[in-house]
Amino acid sequence: MSSIRTWRPGHDSSLAAMLRPLRRGPGDPTYKIIGQDHWRAIRTPQGPATLRLRQDGAEVESEAWGAGAEWVLEQVPGLLGAEDRPEEFRTDDALLASLLERFEVPRFGRTGLVMEALVPSIIEQKVTSTEAFRGFGSLVRRFGEPAPGPGADHGLRLQPAPEALRGIPSWDWLRLPVDPARSKAVLQAARVASAVERTAGLPGDEVERRLTSIPGVGEWTVAEVRQRALGDPDAVSFGDYHIAKDVGWALTNKPWTDDQLREYLESFRPHRARVVALIYRGAGRRPRRGPRMAPRTHLPS
Repeated sequence: MSSIRTWRPGHDSSLAAMLRPLRRGPGDPTYKIIGQDHWRAIRTPQGPATLRLRQDGAEVESEAWGAGAEWVLEQVPGLLGAEDRPEEFRTDDALLASLLERFEVPRFGRTGLVMEALVPSIIEQKVTSTEAFRGFGSLVRRFGEPAPGPGADHGLRLQPAPEALRGIPSWDWLRLPVDPARSKAVLQAARVASAVERTAGLPGDEVERRLTSIPGVGEWTVAEVRQRALGDPDAVSFGDYHIAKDVGWALTNKPWTDDQLREYLESFRPHRARVVALIYRGAGRRPRRGPRMAPRTHLPS
């Protein structure tokens, strides 16, 4: 049996745009798009759940199955940005002001689930997107569980529970492939999963302080978590291979370093990630003239 909720956002909201950051590549086993429906397999504090979302004009219909069904339905407004306050963003910057004449202020949604965001973010550290998506997809397909209700019929699977992560031997991580540096960080997080989840209601700086105390978890990873789990519009993924270069190119026609990006964004607190999202929305990415980073080949297939 399912539970159903229809919600009418008090703001312009594109379901696809709000959910896009939660999909870890086109083959993500926890997220599928079937027709007009967005399906997610979610491990909630109340148990597993399958969530189906569909936008019909100004309304969003949500339906959920499993022990965590009521929990995920209660989270839908936050997931679609109801708790964000983009209207508080103001700027005298000429470029940003011109972008705001053409685009809505970026809005951040939140899942409230820290481990759900942390595990794939660790797997995405310092590798190509192709390698990261392959590793995460293999992890979920091999060690996750079928989603409740019709989610299983659609091939949806839940991320592995922390106890399942803790039981994966080192040689299986390599076969996914996830190298020892990243797999050890996932295991460290899984050992303190309860404490990790308790950071969901804390300020962003405190979340960063606590999560970076986990060996192998750094600033970039925590920013990725803060954006998705907390809907934090100030969390910038410093250390990313592209972001500083892309923003610098958009503003000066020259790629920037992280230090230059930090300096530029400092006056925009607590909306630094919102500024980055707005620049990407208006200016896109810089031209890619050099060769793409190649996936590593020393891991077993």
